[in-house]
Amino acid sequence: MKIRGIHHVAIICSDYERSKKFYTELLGLEIVQEVYRQERDSYKLDLRVGGVYQIELFSFPDPKKRPTRPEAAGLRHLAFSVDDVVQAVQYIQSAGIETEEIRRDPYTTKRFVFFQDPDGLPIELYEK
Repeated sequence: MKIRGIHHVAIICSDYERSKKFYTELLGLEIVQEVYRQERDSYKLDLRVGGVYQIELFSFPDPKKRPTRPEAAGLRHLAFSVDDVVQAVQYIQSAGIETEEIRRDPYTTKRFVFFQDPDGLPIELYEK
C-alpha cells in the first residue's frame, strides 16, 4: 500500500447553516458540492481547501458532543497553513472570534494560534 495524500477531513456540526457560514464566509473555503440526504435528514457540504484538500461538513439530527478537549482520544485539531499568523488573527478577531495568544513552535520557530469553530472544534493556524 502506498498512501498518496490526504483525501478529506470530515466534520459533523450541530448547526449546519452556522457552520457553513463559518467555513465558507469567514475561512473562505470554496464550496465544491452541497447535497441534502433526505433519508438521513443530513446535509453534506464538500469544501475545497487551497485547491488541493477537501473538508466534508456533515449535519445530523442531535449529534453527540465531543467528550473533552483537547486531549480526548481521536482528532486533536484541524490545522490550516497561512502566510501571516498576526494578520490572520486580526481578521479572525475582527469577526468576533476569540483566539488564544500567538505562540511559537520551539522546533520550527514558526508562529501558530488556536481558536474554535462554532461547535468548539479546535482549529490551528500555522505560519508557512
